[in-house]
Amino acid sequence: MNIFAKYSAIIAAIASLLLAGCTGRRETTAKAASRPAAPVAVRTAVAQERTVERFLMVTGSLLADDTTIVSCEVPGRVARLYFDFGQPVRKGQVMAELDRQELTLQAERARAALEQAMARVGMDKETMKEPETTPMIRQAKAQMEDALSKYENAKKLIRTGDIAQERFNEIEKMYLARKAAYEAALDDLRTQLALIRSLRAEVGLAEKRLRDATIVAPLDGVVQVRHVAEGQYVRDNAPIYTLVKAWPLRLRVEIPEPAVPHARPGTMLVFTTSAAPGAEFRATIRTVNPALDPRARTLTAEARIESRDERLKPGAFVQVRLVTDPAFPVVSIPRAAVYTVAGLNKFFTIENGKAVEHRIPEILASNGFVEIPPGVIRAGAVVAVSNVPMLTDGAAVTIRQ
Repeated sequence: MNIFAKYSAIIAAIASLLLAGCTGRRETTAKAASRPAAPVAVRTAVAQERTVERFLMVTGSLLADDTTIVSCEVPGRVARLYFDFGQPVRKGQVMAELDRQELTLQAERARAALEQAMARVGMDKETMKEPETTPMIRQAKAQMEDALSKYENAKKLIRTGDIAQERFNEIEKMYLARKAAYEAALDDLRTQLALIRSLRAEVGLAEKRLRDATIVAPLDGVVQVRHVAEGQYVRDNAPIYTLVKAWPLRLRVEIPEPAVPHARPGTMLVFTTSAAPGAEFRATIRTVNPALDPRARTLTAEARIESRDERLKPGAFVQVRLVTDPAFPVVSIPRAAVYTVAGLNKFFTIENGKAVEHRIPEILASNGFVEIPPGVIRAGAVVAVSNVPMLTDGAAVTIRQ
């Protein structure tokens, strides 16, 4: 036998051995695959019917209870400013003063004109009682009565012929003149009294302008903006301060149309804000807009904050939880029964010794339980709560305590 024949025989023998080994392994794998998988031992729990709180998250804003612009009603130069940005103010406190010199002179001039008019009619400035007569009226009345007496006598004499017609005409004319003078004196008194009332109003306006030079706080609050500086000339109705009444705070929310029936006066709202992470605050709805916004289809509701907290400021943006059903019935299972992988949430019920897979779109968990969407399982279903990652749909299981 030559060398080539030897090598050929050796190669054939090795090939036979390799072929036999591969065939043995395939047979072993096939036998292993044909054997049933060992049951997975799991602990179980029972799906329960529980009640959960149904709510809707809406956005809202905190508003100051009141905001006002404190202005001056008269023009003038700012003499003093008593408050600055951020300082608290009590109602009635003097916040600013304008220069009072010109206004004082105007008030004094108005008082002098009133006193002059009152003196002209003999009016008492202490009692301010308007007179019914004056010396001029009394004089005119006496002259009229004297002329009337002569006129009455003349009428008797003219009938008996004891007085000439010309003399009677003179006496009659004298009486009519005295009567007109008396009536003119009465008219002059009425004119003077009207002037006095007008001057009295002028005095009141001048004194009011003088008082208006002192600017007082209309409410309790905090200075948000100071608009002027000392020495600055301001016109009438010019803003001096912006005053904010920061407490109690108002919470204004926009309620979507489907949740409108749940937003009633007296409804409790729970809200959070980034200014106080982890803290929850409460407010009670006081008023509700009678109509929806036709563009946004939302209803504006306003609530008042129940307890004061310095972390809450006007203008803050808040997240509000509006409870739509405080006790909504749901089927729930323990949180340990739900397995999440690659964004998929699933759990397994145990039916006839096998695992049955169920999938849910999201995990709504509270107090260690997960809410199951309606129609997936019923209360009383048995679910696996251990070795859940090892289960597959249809896998055999054994239940352990």
